[in-house]
Order: sequence, then structure tokens, then C-alpha cells
Amino acid sequence: MTVAHTPTPWSDPTPRSNPTQWFHDFGRPPRILGLDVARGLAILGMAGAHIGVSAPFDPFEPSTWGDLVNGRSSILFAVLAGVSIALMTGRSAGPDPARLPSIRLQLVGRGAVIFLIGLALELLNTPIAVILTLYGLLYVAVIPFLRWAPWKLLLTAAVLALAGPALLALVAVLALHPSGPGIGLVFYGSYPITVWLAFVFGGMALGRLHVERLETAAGALAVGLALMVVGYGLGLVGALAGLGGADGASGSGAAISTGWSTYPAAVADGDPVGAVLAGVFGVDAHSGGTAEILGSGGFALVVIALCLLLSRPLRWVLLPLGALGSMPLTAYSAHVLSTALIGGPGGFFTSNEFWAATAIMLLLATSLWSILVGRGPLERLVGRAATAMATAPAAPPATSAPRLDA
Repeated sequence: MTVAHTPTPWSDPTPRSNPTQWFHDFGRPPRILGLDVARGLAILGMAGAHIGVSAPFDPFEPSTWGDLVNGRSSILFAVLAGVSIALMTGRSAGPDPARLPSIRLQLVGRGAVIFLIGLALELLNTPIAVILTLYGLLYVAVIPFLRWAPWKLLLTAAVLALAGPALLALVAVLALHPSGPGIGLVFYGSYPITVWLAFVFGGMALGRLHVERLETAAGALAVGLALMVVGYGLGLVGALAGLGGADGASGSGAAISTGWSTYPAAVADGDPVGAVLAGVFGVDAHSGGTAEILGSGGFALVVIALCLLLSRPLRWVLLPLGALGSMPLTAYSAHVLSTALIGGPGGFFTSNEFWAATAIMLLLATSLWSILVGRGPLERLVGRAATAMATAPAAPPATSAPRLDA
């Protein structure tokens, strides 16, 4: 017996019989083109954060605007992950209880393959902080929350954003800056799950609120702008007051060898008050501070909302970005692989020219693949893994009971 697989409204595009049909059909409902466009921007932004060069952001100096991709692109990717999870598990209605076991298994299958793809990219030994390992784990981490109402998801995201960074910074000081693979993954790494779940929960709530409707996009735009004002306002206050350093927010710092006799002095040296303030006012990219979560999370909402609003009047112009966003795993992996091939073993470089060439090649390659083939190759792999994970093994053939007098 197998579990039936019902195509989801956000499914990857199918191959078209000819390019004209693709141009007419791609991005039409039930697919949501605006989300693909936002996902495409996130991929190009992460590529720019990895290999691009820019001076620190100055709103009055356009030459520095490229710095906006640092930190914000990966956050946009995480929010969109939450939206995608909501869409693939029932959209606004939530998951059907009868299909919930199958959905959970599909998420485990997806997450496992994405995690393995991330590990493979990390083996290329580039300085890129590959996000796919976290991305795969998030698919599994959200399983207990699939049936939560949007307000519960938003409330949890708010608690994680407001209290999480300060609490983690305080724990880091009290524990004398512990280290370890698990601690780095869950609490204090480049992409700590405890912080990034806030983005995923926010995205899941957006996906449950009829994200395809224009009024939802308009509401997300307003909320996003408000969060940007609050978050970056906090960051500005912290900068003026000399607060918000990344060390306190991220929990980084050298472990201290001590005993109970010197523990109070070691904690005092760690400046717990300063660490908590840094956790609140930290706004720098990957600082994990409340200011960054609110400000950059709001930025992600604004980008998503604008993509949703503009994808209808500008559909023809945005089709290449939509094609790129329809196969994010393939595009992201191609970017990391190309960087490793050009830089050589253990090498790395930054170049705005290579960033531009990467963007052009990704847009062309994914558009042609979408027109001629349909789903991206890694997206096909992940989809097959999800289906296989949710497929029950065939029942063994029935055998007759043994005779008692044999």
C-alpha cells in the first residue's frame, strides 16, 4: 500500500510543449510567481554576499547599496522557506489531519536530502557559510508546529525575536562561552536554529494568511516597513550608545578555564549586562541581535510583498527571476560549485564582475531549463526523496497458517 501524493499548489513547474506555452503559463495560479521572484532575488543576493564587494551601506551613497545583500539575503531565504512549508502543507487551511503522517514524512525526506546537499557543498572547502544544512534541518524542526494557527506562529516568532538573543547572550556569559558542534548549530553558529526559527515561523504565518491575495501582500508591506523602523531604529540607538556588538549577540568568545573559586570573577569579566544589551541592539549582519531580526526580517517582508504586488503588472519582465526562484537548490549549488572551481582548492576571491556574470548565467540557465525541462534537477531529487519517504512498504504476501499436525 502506498500513500497517495497530491500535487501541491506551489509545485515545481512541469515541462512545456513549446517556449510559447511556457511564456503564457509559467507563474500562473496555482503557482505564485511573486514568491519565485523573491526567491530568485534571495539567491542572487546570497551570491553577492559571498563574492561581491561593497563599502558599508550608506543610504545617501548608491555605490554602497550592494551591501544590503549581506545578511538580509539569507534571512529572506529563511522567511521564504517558512512560506513554502506552509504552502506545501495545506496553505491557509493547514494540513489535512488524515494526510499529516504523510506530510511529516515528506518533510523529513526533503530535509534529509537538502542537508546532504549542504554537506556536499561544505566539502568543497570554500569560505561560504552554506545555508542548506540549516535549511534541511528547519524542514524537520517545524514538524511539531504544522497545525499551529497563524497567531501562534507569529507569537512564537515574536518571543524568539525579542527574548531569544538577549537570553542566549546571557547564557553564553554564564556558561563561560561554551563551544561544540551542537552548541554551534543550535545556539551560536552562523545560522543558529533558535534564532532562525523566528524567520521560518513568520514565513509560515504569512503562507497561512492567503499569501496569494493582494490585501495580504499590502498588509505584509506595512508590517515589514514598521519592523524595519523598529529594528533599525534599535540598531541606530545601540550604535550611538556604543552597544550592539556582535560578540554578545552571537555568543562568540574564548572559552575560559576556571573553577568554582574563580567562576564569579570570570562571569563578571564576561560583562553579562553588556552581553544582554548587545543581544538586544545587535544589528550587524549575522549578529543574531533583536535589532537585526526585526529590521532584516521586516526587510524580507517588504521584498516579498513588493514581489507579490509587482509580479502581476510586470509578469513578463520578471519571468527570468521567477524561473531562477523555481529551482533555488540547483541555482544555489551551482553558484557555490562555480566559486569553488574558479577559486581552486581552498582558494577564494571576491569580484563584482564575477557576481554579475554569475547572475546572468543563472538567469539564462534556469530560464532555459524551466522552458525545456521543467523542474530543476536537485528539486526533482528532493521531490523524489519526499515521495519515497512517505511511501509505505508493500505488504508481504499472505501465507497459509502452518498445520498443527505437520
